[in-house]
Amino acid sequence: MKQLMRAVAKKIGIYNTLNSWALKNKKYNDDILNSYVLKEPVDQNILDIFEGEWSSKLPDDTNLLTQPGTGVLFDDYRIHWAEEVFEGFTNLNVLELGPLEGGHSYMLQNKGANRVLSIESNTRAFLKCLCVKEILKLGKVEFKLGDYMSYLRNDESKYDVVLASGVLYHMNEPVELLNLISKVTDRVFIWTHYYDEVLISNRSELSYKFGPIKTVEYDGATYEYSTQSYRDSLNWSGFCGGPMSESKWLTRDSIIKASKQFGFNKIDINFEK
Repeated sequence: MKQLMRAVAKKIGIYNTLNSWALKNKKYNDDILNSYVLKEPVDQNILDIFEGEWSSKLPDDTNLLTQPGTGVLFDDYRIHWAEEVFEGFTNLNVLELGPLEGGHSYMLQNKGANRVLSIESNTRAFLKCLCVKEILKLGKVEFKLGDYMSYLRNDESKYDVVLASGVLYHMNEPVELLNLISKVTDRVFIWTHYYDEVLISNRSELSYKFGPIKTVEYDGATYEYSTQSYRDSLNWSGFCGGPMSESKWLTRDSIIKASKQFGFNKIDINFEK
């Protein structure tokens, strides 16, 4: 017992010595104390964890503020249109790729989806999705953190609809993504940019980010694309593009060609600007 007490006393003595040295030399990290919220627990505190990083704004009736979020993704006209095309989302099982901040996930639940499996690879976007899930009570939505390309390569499930909004132009294998989607569903909603050489070459704020048109062969067919670089966008903490510094933008014709190649023969197009 005496030996144990001496050992404990020795450890306390060492700790006190080290602690005194840290205080004297100020080698401790007092920034950790800034992680505490010393206000009444309200939903706004949750959103403020990512202040300055939000892309979208929450529904107006929540009276909650996301800075600097302006995107109307929680009441998105594109998803309303998709609901019309698919004749409703009621009781459907939906696979969502790249939910960003959960805006479309929220809409799908409100439109009666039975289950929404939503896969996000950006860690900070994923955490924002969890914040939104807690605040808006998204009980029908399951958010998963990881690469949806890897998921689709190994997934044998079938989904009533796949939602791929704002993801195709962030890919380095966009044609493969369309092929993988076709293996798990026969209905997909895609919103994407595409490469238009004439339009982009005449806009100096865009043209410097793009390379010349190239071709890629996939499954016996040839597709056209241009490589774009994110450049200064990577300096924003709220960046929500792809996982690499560059991505491939398919041309419009190549997107339609690939879609038909993989079995999506009825194609409705809207909001083309």
